[in-house]
Amino acid sequence: MAAMEVPAYDLGPLPTVVLIGAVVAMVPLIWVVWRHRRSDPAVRRRALTMLTLFLTFDLVLFGAFTRLSDSGLGCPDWPGCYGSASPLGARESIGAAQSAMPTGPVTHGKAWIEMLHRYLATGVGALITVLAVTAWLEARRRRTAVAMAVSPWWPTVTWLWVCAQGAFGALTVTMKLYPAIVTLHLLGGLGLLALLAIQSQLPVQQKLSLSPALRRGVMVVTLLTIAQIALGGWVSTNYAVLACTDFPTCQGSWWPDMDFDHGFTVLRELGAGKDGGYLPFAALTAIHMVHRLGAAVLLVAIGALVWRLLAARDPALRPWAMALAGAMAWQVASGLSNVLLDWPLLAAVAHTGGAAVLLVVLAMLLTRARPERAAVHTAVSSGHSGVRAAS
Repeated sequence: MAAMEVPAYDLGPLPTVVLIGAVVAMVPLIWVVWRHRRSDPAVRRRALTMLTLFLTFDLVLFGAFTRLSDSGLGCPDWPGCYGSASPLGARESIGAAQSAMPTGPVTHGKAWIEMLHRYLATGVGALITVLAVTAWLEARRRRTAVAMAVSPWWPTVTWLWVCAQGAFGALTVTMKLYPAIVTLHLLGGLGLLALLAIQSQLPVQQKLSLSPALRRGVMVVTLLTIAQIALGGWVSTNYAVLACTDFPTCQGSWWPDMDFDHGFTVLRELGAGKDGGYLPFAALTAIHMVHRLGAAVLLVAIGALVWRLLAARDPALRPWAMALAGAMAWQVASGLSNVLLDWPLLAAVAHTGGAAVLLVVLAMLLTRARPERAAVHTAVSSGHSGVRAAS
């Protein structure tokens, strides 16, 4: 069909798409520079990092909307749309594809959703580029990166990460929503959020004192969260949400018929089983049920962590405990809504947003936390120094 006959890559529109992304980035950049024009450069950098984090969160949500509204192939080539920088220049090709398949992957609405996602992604990439370039200019001005409050390698790694994320975005389109690629693209977006969340807390001004055991608990919950997000991405990219439309049972059974072999074969096309045939429904059930079981494990783990944070009786830890509890409650509510309300688009996007918030909170908590023994050691060292100075 017309939507599938275009070359996968057409770099002709790339300069225009980059220019649009730069214009998108200029608005928040000018706002930050103007608002903090009399502030220290470190304050401006922190403000720009926070704003980039917020816009990246919005991008993750819009990416989820793009995927869940079946707009991922709204423009079947990359980086433009039928060789144009916008759907306006491709309206004839889009119209022909839509006439051939009115409910197919290419429509005027889906093309605009896909291209808006690319413009926003390019804008976020431009802001991250500004963060990386200015970090190294500042390091050069101070003649050494060690003298800086925040190492320029943080924004550099973030820039490399967003470049890789852009490559996965291109592969998502050109490989026709290959489930493993789409899942990695989702994880890449959330990983980008985590990197920006860490930098938004640097340099740490108000450190949190956690015992070694509690810090390890936060790390374990973070790893479980990443694993659960990956499972959720696998559910979404394989359209396995509606394999179970009841709760707490699935298909009226506590342990329905499941095919783990086909369901968790990673290298396969969308809708295909491990042998190249159709993906069995039992495979979709297996994907869904594993995500449910993972959610139960994560719920218990976060509940235990929240209890431990509150039991520490440190007022500084209470907001973090409440944030984790609130994010998990949001995830439970939006996850159940996906199942019981037949996967409404709003609930599905909200579920992705909850996962992003949970990961950001954990990344910030780990960044600002330090073991109690380190704090005690610092206090003791300061006390010894004071005694020596008094002597």
